[in-house]
Amino acid sequence: MLSVTDLFAEVNAHAPLAEQMRPRTLDEVIGQRHLLGEGKPLRLAFSSGTPHSMILWGPPGVGKTTLARLMADSFDAEFIALSAVFSGVKDIRAAMQQAEVMAQQGRRTLLFVDEVHRFNKSQQDAFLPYVEKGTVTFIGATTENPSFEVNSALLSRASVYVLKSLDEEELGLLFDRAQASALNHLEFELAARERLIGYADGDARRLLNVLEQLRTATATAGFANERRVVSADFLEQTLAADLRRFDKGGDAFYDQISALHKSVRGSDPDAALYWLVRMLDGGADPLYMGRRIVRMAIEDVGLADPRAWEIALNACATYERLGSPEGELALANAVLYMAVAPKSNAAYVAYNAARAFVAKDKSRSVPEHLRNAPTKLMKELGFGADYRYAHNEAEGYAAGESYLPEGMPAVHWYQPVARGLEQKIAEKLAHLRELDAQAKKNQ
Repeated sequence: MLSVTDLFAEVNAHAPLAEQMRPRTLDEVIGQRHLLGEGKPLRLAFSSGTPHSMILWGPPGVGKTTLARLMADSFDAEFIALSAVFSGVKDIRAAMQQAEVMAQQGRRTLLFVDEVHRFNKSQQDAFLPYVEKGTVTFIGATTENPSFEVNSALLSRASVYVLKSLDEEELGLLFDRAQASALNHLEFELAARERLIGYADGDARRLLNVLEQLRTATATAGFANERRVVSADFLEQTLAADLRRFDKGGDAFYDQISALHKSVRGSDPDAALYWLVRMLDGGADPLYMGRRIVRMAIEDVGLADPRAWEIALNACATYERLGSPEGELALANAVLYMAVAPKSNAAYVAYNAARAFVAKDKSRSVPEHLRNAPTKLMKELGFGADYRYAHNEAEGYAAGESYLPEGMPAVHWYQPVARGLEQKIAEKLAHLRELDAQAKKNQ
């Protein structure tokens, strides 16, 4: 737990660059113009004179902690910070006790909970009475969708603000500010500057951390007191291999999976390949990707092209046997096949409709003519009697026969589409239904 009363005192020269560069006023904040511009929600919240509880939802390194600290300073409030990663019930209790002491002294307390989604339901519930009484103004920061990760009771008492990754222009402004402040002994070639901004991938903290690594590397190499031109080649030699920001368990992961699946469903092979490679490059488990491709084959291609299932399963088996890069190429082949294959979700829709019906319907008995009769008694009871063996009927079809429980309304859940193999399936089903209708006329 951290209490900050002299929040914006001079920063220790040995503090990390990201801390040294932390904005001290709202006007110094880079990014979030949709929230901080004139007349925008957070700008109005700062100028309202009355703090309110809120959830700041956004990717890493976009200023959630900074905004919370600035709000505490703006309202002259005691700032208490908890991290859901490291804090437990004992820390929550201590924070609330401190807030009550501040309240008795007539001072507001702003409670900032980082990674609030990592607290379980009971831990989140512990804040409710203090929020309701006004003992604390609650600000939670999360990289996860609060609709799923924050208790509804707590969520209903807080405004949700969605923060965005910084764009290239905003990162460029931060880059220039950091260079002038802490790296003024270095000059950057345009290619190196673009490489570092691209590496940051919208994350301000990530950019400042890599610039700090670069500052340390140049100081170690003896360039701290002389002008040094930083090239893209120098970055390759000095810094670790390229990495991408990729949260394997967060919203970014599921957003990209969604983009891949929808690109396949939309029959765009290039977009589908982009999202597959993007995720593999970011560290996604190739076998997880393979399982999702199998799902696409079943859910979106379906019986329009049953070969899609086989190709998807074979791609998974290829990766298991060969690993990378051959296995990843097999996954790429499968994704491309799914994207260009004829599409049908008829089986998926039919399955869900049948599940919904069965879940609500009563237990219906199996008709006697469909029951198995392995014993003499069962045969005497009429089990299996009057069953028509389809192979002995014209066209191999027992026209007019019913296979549903008695009294159950007729259903037609499966409606094949007019694409791929399902077009032929639709024609066959239409013919069989004509035979059924003729058989009923002849009864």
